[in-house]
Amino acid sequence: HLEIRSMASKTPVGFIGLGNMGSPMAKNLLKHGYPVIATDVFPESCKELQDEGAQILDSPAEVADKADRIITMLPSSPNVIEVYTGPNGILKKVKKGTLLIDSSTIDPSVSKEMALAAEKMGAVFMDAPVSGGVGAASLAKLTFMVGGVEEEYTAAQELLTCMGANVVYCGQVGTGQAAKICNNMLLAIGMIGTAETMNLGIRLGLDPKLLAQILNMSSGRCWSSDSYNPVPGVMEGVPSGNNYQGGFGTTLMAKDLGLAQHTATNTKTPVPLGSLAHQIYRVMCARGYANKDFSSVFQFLREQEEEPEKKGD
Repeated sequence: HLEIRSMASKTPVGFIGLGNMGSPMAKNLLKHGYPVIATDVFPESCKELQDEGAQILDSPAEVADKADRIITMLPSSPNVIEVYTGPNGILKKVKKGTLLIDSSTIDPSVSKEMALAAEKMGAVFMDAPVSGGVGAASLAKLTFMVGGVEEEYTAAQELLTCMGANVVYCGQVGTGQAAKICNNMLLAIGMIGTAETMNLGIRLGLDPKLLAQILNMSSGRCWSSDSYNPVPGVMEGVPSGNNYQGGFGTTLMAKDLGLAQHTATNTKTPVPLGSLAHQIYRVMCARGYANKDFSSVFQFLREQEEEPEKKGD
C-alpha cells in the first residue's frame, strides 16, 4: 500500500521517445514512483514500458494534455522539431506552466528555437543532453548537462536525479548541447589519436599492453588510452574486447561530430581536427563500421594499411 500512496503524491511525467536511451530512463522514473505517460512512433517500444506500468498514448499532443512535466529523448533535430511543433506535437496541447526537458543531442540553435516556441505557449523548455550511454541509462548513472532559465533548474533537477548521477547546470538554453558537443568532439579526436599511436607502436614491435601502460603513466595519457582502450585484449570490459559491440556507436559519433562541425561553421570557429575526425567517422559509417563502437577506428586504420598487401597477393 505504501507504494500506491507514494504514486498518488507524485504527479505524472510524460516521456516521449522510448529508444535505447529513453526506455531505461523512463523505467527509472517508474522505479522512483512517478506515474509515466509515454509515447513512441514504434508501438513495440511502448509495449515493454506498458508492461512495467506506464500508460501509453498515441501522440505527443495527448501526452502534453495529460502531463505538465515532459521529457523527450529523440534521435536528431528533425525528430525534435516534429515532436514539439508538428501537427500532433506537444505544443498543440501543452498546458501553461508545463516543464519540457529535451535530452536529445541536437543543434543548440534548434534548442533555442524550441524554447521560443514553448515560451509563446506559456511553457518552459530546457535542453538536457546526456553523456554515459545505454549502460549508464539503465543504472541511472547518466550525466545531464542542462541549459535553460535558472529559476526552473530545481524543478528539472528533481526528475533528472532519478535518471542520472550527475546533473550540471550550464547556463541559458543551448548551453547543455554545447557542452555535450564539445566533449564528444574532443573524445573523437582523442580516440583517433590513441588508435593511431597504438597501431604505430605495435608496428614498431611494442607489446600493446606495455605501450598502453607507458602512455597511461606519461603525458600522452587520455580517457581513450586509460579507460576505453581501442586495442583488443588491452583492457577488460570495453567494446574493443568484445569485437567492438555495444558502447557508443560510430553512427552516433559521426552525428555528434556533424553537430560540432555545423556549430563551428555557424560561429566561424576553426576546428581542423574536429572536421577531420568527422570525415573519418563518416567514412567508417560507409565502410561497414556504422553499428560498431567508435573505438573500432583502430580496426579501421589497420584495414586501411592492409589493403595494398591484399592487392599484391
